Amino acid sequence: MDALFFTDEHTMLVNMVRDFADNEITPIAAELDEVESFPRALVNQMAELGLMGIPIPEELGGAGMDTVAYAAAVMELGCADASVAITMAAHTSLGTSPIVIAGTDKQKKKFVPPLASGEMIGAFGLTEPEAGSDAGATKTRAVKKGNEYVVNGGKIFITNAGEAGILNLTSRIIDDGEDLGIGAFIVPTNTRGLKLGPKEKKMGWRASDTRQIFFEDMVIPAENMLGTPGKGFKTFLETLTGGRISVAALSVGTALGAYERALKYATERKAFGMEIHEFQAVGNKLADMATEIEAAKLLTFHAAWMKDQGKNIIKEAAMAKLFASEMAMKTTTEAIQILGGYGYVKEYDVERYFRDAKILEIGEGTSEIQRLIISKNIIKTVKGL
Repeated sequence: MDALFFTDEHTMLVNMVRDFADNEITPIAAELDEVESFPRALVNQMAELGLMGIPIPEELGGAGMDTVAYAAAVMELGCADASVAITMAAHTSLGTSPIVIAGTDKQKKKFVPPLASGEMIGAFGLTEPEAGSDAGATKTRAVKKGNEYVVNGGKIFITNAGEAGILNLTSRIIDDGEDLGIGAFIVPTNTRGLKLGPKEKKMGWRASDTRQIFFEDMVIPAENMLGTPGKGFKTFLETLTGGRISVAALSVGTALGAYERALKYATERKAFGMEIHEFQAVGNKLADMATEIEAAKLLTFHAAWMKDQGKNIIKEAAMAKLFASEMAMKTTTEAIQILGGYGYVKEYDVERYFRDAKILEIGEGTSEIQRLIISKNIIKTVKGL
């Protein structure tokens, strides 16, 4: 697979990230999960290594690498700890990419370099209490008053919210009483009227920062609008499509972390005088896990490669996200089964991977939404649309 998608530069990046993950993340991952502590020190280290801006153009302060490189890095981080990986992934694909995609030159020069360097963390505000899968049902309103917009509403389940310096958000745009559709804004998180809820208590991704955000007469300069009124939603849909590659990559990493621990256990644990991998029931599980991880990895890198070629990836990104996330849930479940009772206790790690896996079937579009996207696109192909 490496020969298909990797250059020497990709291999060097993967080796570097793997060393960092093994030496810095893995030893403290269980503790971060237990105390629900945001991995600030690790984020600072990732910034120093250039991991917070892998696919961002060099002229904007990033590493200037491609989506394949970015996906490979997310996989390696996810193999060690999903909380650290999602912090980097949400910052990159959701907090920074919308500005790179749709920002003006002025916006890019102002906001992207501190994000790409990791000096500042980015976040993305789309989901609302009544606008999850139905993102078009956004209720947050931005009413134009002169050269400013006054925003009221709120967002939920926002990754990095409590640590971010910049939030990209969607809102209905109201100008002279007319609803112009959904637009997007770049909002510094120290803006008056932006209020943070408490950190969510989550089943998984416990070290990542997830919060509800409230906007109470928050005033944003009109120049902070991302794109044009009514087109912000399209920008965010494009962002979500790319973000599905992030979740697919994180799914592969999460599955791989659980698989590696199950494989190691199966070569050490003996029953009835045999290493348990010698029993067909266990050996078959390991074979299926390894095969499905490779299949998910291939789907993910293929979608990433297509994105780098400038191709339409709506279907491919949805396929990668769907298959990889469901594979991660299955693989982490089987890892617990292989470890038996030990799989159920925290000391052996696989229960953490299991808890981290479930959200992968929900975030960035549920499995149900991915199937809708895929079915619509394959029908279009059949009908020649």
